[in-house]
Amino acid sequence: MPFLSTALSRIQPSATIAATQKARDLRAAGRTIISLTVGEPDFDTPENIKQAAIAAIERGETKYTPVSGIAPLKDAIVAKFKRENGLDYSAGQVIVGTGAKHILFNAFLATINPGDEVIVPAPYWVSYPDLVAIAGGETVRVPTSDKDGFKLTAEALNRAITPKTKWLLLNSPSNPSGAAYTRAELKALTDVLLRHPHVWVMTDDIYEHLVYGDFEFTTPAQVEPALLDRTLTINGVSKSYAMTGWRIGYAAGPTTLIKAMDTLQGQQTSGACSVAQWAAVEALNGPQTFIGESRKIFEGRRDLVVSMLNQARYLQCPTPEGAFYVFPSVKEALGRQTPQGKRIETDADFVDALLETEGVAVVPGTAFGQGPNFRLSYATATPVLEEACDLIQRFCASLR
Repeated sequence: MPFLSTALSRIQPSATIAATQKARDLRAAGRTIISLTVGEPDFDTPENIKQAAIAAIERGETKYTPVSGIAPLKDAIVAKFKRENGLDYSAGQVIVGTGAKHILFNAFLATINPGDEVIVPAPYWVSYPDLVAIAGGETVRVPTSDKDGFKLTAEALNRAITPKTKWLLLNSPSNPSGAAYTRAELKALTDVLLRHPHVWVMTDDIYEHLVYGDFEFTTPAQVEPALLDRTLTINGVSKSYAMTGWRIGYAAGPTTLIKAMDTLQGQQTSGACSVAQWAAVEALNGPQTFIGESRKIFEGRRDLVVSMLNQARYLQCPTPEGAFYVFPSVKEALGRQTPQGKRIETDADFVDALLETEGVAVVPGTAFGQGPNFRLSYATATPVLEEACDLIQRFCASLR
């Protein structure tokens, strides 16, 4: 349609949102559907955070906010980065947006020129390539292997860098694989980046607190302080504090970049919701017991799902270090047929047949840039996960 912009032609609808909506539509049509498509904690926002929002409303904190965020929230973010990550930022190096996706969008739009390249390890969150594309950049997809834990290696990073490379985008723990980089693994990557001073680092740390066992989370600027002046560290309150609908993301980075993003946001959305920002102040400054409690529950769910999926015929499911996703391979299921005679040629075929046959909705791995896999979110109640995994086992056993 000539009326629409060419920028729109460079992007696709979100595959995870599409899968979630398909499950909703089938439910509305009367089907019993278990949807494991959405990356959203099933817990309620902690009571102290809700009460802080109510108190903000009662104080009249309902006016426009500064574009880059209210001062108490920026101070809380500065304190969080110092306390948890050993990173020293000033309030002028911090920006608050309407979710971490908003931060990513503005960072790319503020820095990318046509032809600039962004290195993104695959599998990746579905929105990354589209956010790069709408800014006029090119995504350089670097495949990873389950043998490497779905993590980018130093050798692969070095090969991918060109004179046009502007950013390396890292997401640890990862959506969709749950893979998280150890300090040593990050150090190997940062050593490569030190040799390429034109490459900046964007880190999506939104799943920071969702790591399991003895795993210790670290972020690139923490591992290599020499990169601090060319790193944008992105985070938010949505996953750690079950605040997805509050839509608060934030980032810290070099003053010049933050000012550019502030200018862009000032002509775009202006400041984020006032009440949600005050809730985020309490999330960061208040008691942190919720994080440990929810993490323990997620870890139990992870162990359950990994065990049950590895008992399913034709599936191989690695154990992720973090987040609340698993990314099992369906390679051995390809070429087989369902009892209804449908041939499974791709991971999308597997996902469609699973939904049609057993009413379990997951997302194909190719939506995240790598297959044949699927992503299953275990951010839902344990009995529901057990039922879903039973149905997946039954479906896999029926393939011939």
